[in-house]
Amino acid sequence: MASKINYSVVVDIGTSKMTALAGQKDSEGRMEILGASSFPSKGIKRGVVFNIEEATISLRYLLNDLLDQVGGKIKTVDIAYAGQPMKIYEHKGTRLTSGDGVVTENDVNELFNEAGKLKVEKDFKLLHVIPQSFVIDNEPVELSPVGITGQKIEATYKLIAVPEIHITNFERVLDKVGVELGEVVLSPMATSEAVLTEDEKELGTILLDMGAGTTKLAVFNEGTMIHTAVIPFAGDVVTNDIKEGCSILPKWAEQLKTQYGQALGDFADEQKVVTIPGHSGWEPKEISFKSLAFIIQARMEEIIDSAFYQVEKSGIAEQLGSGIVLAGGTASLNNLISLVKFRTGMDTRLAFSVVRASSKAEIIEKPDFYTALGLMKMTLEKVDPLPKEKKRKPKRKKKDSGISPWLKNVVQGVLDYVDDDDDVALN
Repeated sequence: MASKINYSVVVDIGTSKMTALAGQKDSEGRMEILGASSFPSKGIKRGVVFNIEEATISLRYLLNDLLDQVGGKIKTVDIAYAGQPMKIYEHKGTRLTSGDGVVTENDVNELFNEAGKLKVEKDFKLLHVIPQSFVIDNEPVELSPVGITGQKIEATYKLIAVPEIHITNFERVLDKVGVELGEVVLSPMATSEAVLTEDEKELGTILLDMGAGTTKLAVFNEGTMIHTAVIPFAGDVVTNDIKEGCSILPKWAEQLKTQYGQALGDFADEQKVVTIPGHSGWEPKEISFKSLAFIIQARMEEIIDSAFYQVEKSGIAEQLGSGIVLAGGTASLNNLISLVKFRTGMDTRLAFSVVRASSKAEIIEKPDFYTALGLMKMTLEKVDPLPKEKKRKPKRKKKDSGISPWLKNVVQGVLDYVDDDDDVALN
């Protein structure tokens, strides 16, 4: 077993809970999980800090619990971020090869660094630079082009920027706890590292992470992430619909959703009812499983449609060869997989961990820790700017770029919540 002196700590900042992992690489280079902790989030709304004092209390408890398991001292914390809005830009860089007509690692790094220095919109901070494609002398090549002969290199990148104030508020909270902010990683990127295989990323797969406050989306194709979005509503709005529809307390609405709810009203048993306790002199109420399911289904359809609208924006919806992977607490709703298949026409599966570790195997299988687990993998690997070597497959001809017919029924008010500005090209 490796020493516990120098270990890494990651935190997934969720709307309903925070989860943290402490880990390191063991003597054989495998991930070793040293500790794990979870605590309800306070002061967090839709993935961002809105009350610094409350968020500090939650984070302090979380990290103290982790220290009780691991010992030592936490100096730096990497976090998974799931806030909204975000801005996605596209940048194309060009460079002549510096070697004897051969692409070098320095050539590729220079193009990457150039993209990382570009100025984005005021009050936004550049978070990720993601290589999309390389062209050498007008010929598409591998995503890792080092060693290929040619004179002119053209590279395309996706740049992801988020509001700077959101990152500043995380720094304020961590400073109050007594630790420094390390890397900030977009939540769906971290989750994808834990639940998507390399083959799924290559074939084309959608990660749909349905949490409490936000629904996170990441679209992969040919081994790289080509689109991402954060939709500012998820499981909490379902709970709120049940609360208002049944005129009950939020805690009972949440219990109804998790214990008796399902995502397809037609599959629910109309003969079964659940009794909601009375309070403060009010009589108990009854609601049928079927009525409850229809309340849930109506809101889940809006969430799914809003997410798939983002997939349509990526321009490759018809080229995805795998399907949709559902993650997050809301994904555990009964019959949700069937509803997603029906609304999108795509194969769908529930997420499971594809990460392996040399200790605490039980943590790896807990869905609540998937995002933190993926972030830990990224932190320990300290992934190079260049992705693993992949062969670029010939581009398939796009089908009609019009939005799918079923999307025409999406309520326009739902889409107004989503930041659907067109991608901006940076020169």
